[in-house]
Amino acid sequence: MYIRRLSFIAFVASAILASGLFAQESGPLIEALIRKGILTNQEAEDLRADMVREGNVIPSLVSGGGKNTNRLSLGMRMQMQYANLDTDIKGAAFGPIATQHVLLRRMYLTLKAGVGGDWGAVMTYDFASGGYDDAIIDWKPTPDLSFNFGLRKVNVVYEERSSSGNLKSLERSGITRYFVEGNNGRRLGAASYRLGVFLDGKKELNAQSTVVYGAAITNPERNESFTLSAAGGDGTNNNPAFWGNVGLQQKLPDLGLAVFGVSAGFLPDQGGSSSAVLGRGFDLNLYTVYAEVNYGRFGFTGEYMHADVEGGVSAARDASPKGFFLQPSYLLTETIEAVVRYQSLDTDGRGVNLSDVVRSAGSGGIMNKFSGWYTGANWYLKGNDLKFQLGAEWAESKDTVAGAPAEAKTVGVRSQMQIQF
Repeated sequence: MYIRRLSFIAFVASAILASGLFAQESGPLIEALIRKGILTNQEAEDLRADMVREGNVIPSLVSGGGKNTNRLSLGMRMQMQYANLDTDIKGAAFGPIATQHVLLRRMYLTLKAGVGGDWGAVMTYDFASGGYDDAIIDWKPTPDLSFNFGLRKVNVVYEERSSSGNLKSLERSGITRYFVEGNNGRRLGAASYRLGVFLDGKKELNAQSTVVYGAAITNPERNESFTLSAAGGDGTNNNPAFWGNVGLQQKLPDLGLAVFGVSAGFLPDQGGSSSAVLGRGFDLNLYTVYAEVNYGRFGFTGEYMHADVEGGVSAARDASPKGFFLQPSYLLTETIEAVVRYQSLDTDGRGVNLSDVVRSAGSGGIMNKFSGWYTGANWYLKGNDLKFQLGAEWAESKDTVAGAPAEAKTVGVRSQMQIQF
């Protein structure tokens, strides 16, 4: 019965592609496959793109591109968020001003095109932040192997690679933010966007197990402007960075799926005690272990991250920050999902500010440790294509980097409405 059900799902997916249906018409099926654990978030994004490509009603010969353009698709994602967060510092007469703010979190416009054969291109621009999300040339010689050339996220840190449109906790964890977002002398900037060459592949071991893998060679610095600048590309910052990941996807009974893996990155000249010394001989290594399980109505995502930062505290002292998050979820109904997350970080003397790891939070001073809880609910009006999210957040930082007792807390709520096609 299990094999027959899998065959039926495969048949339905094939029928969708063969019949030329639009991705938004097949959205409920994709969401069901995610909830049942048949598809990971990344595979769902790829399938959605394939359906848009194959089912596009635009004639195969299109203008506005090259003579060989044979397919063209347009996508959009809009997220509108409200944040109400209050930060208090223990013992301080006055804390930072509370955040009560409505913002356009993301406004993505995506263009995908094919130029014949196995070649194509993807460009996503975020009008909310004024920067690119992807800008790649794509070569897919086989269905199980692809090469990207250009700007994208490296295949390290599982939560960071997950689509922003599929996040269950409204925002990524503070642990992910600390390790991957731009280096400010505390956060590491040790993953996310880079310019380079990327490989992604998979190999089916048997009917239940598939190995997934990836590798990349990129510029060492995280790209904020995406062009050559005085901050990068000079003689002190020309050594390439290397990235890799390997994981196992295991099918479970009743259409469940488990994913386990590890990833690592070697970043020359990206360590040091502040952003001012980037490119000056201090290296950085990043390691992660991750897991995602979907079984029936239950879901779980967790990840552990560890970094070795040469000169991470001072020229004479390295730092080894480490942290993890655990995030279970449960579908109360077919459209309402409950989510809880716990996270913990020890910076090993490098320091963290609450504003570094809790988006839109006020400054809580530079501390050594961070922990926090998130609890929320997601209302899937039309799957991930139209959903409303509401969550409460509690976060704490404590102990100054010098070891003296100190404490700061952020408490509040945030909500978000998302629409995409």
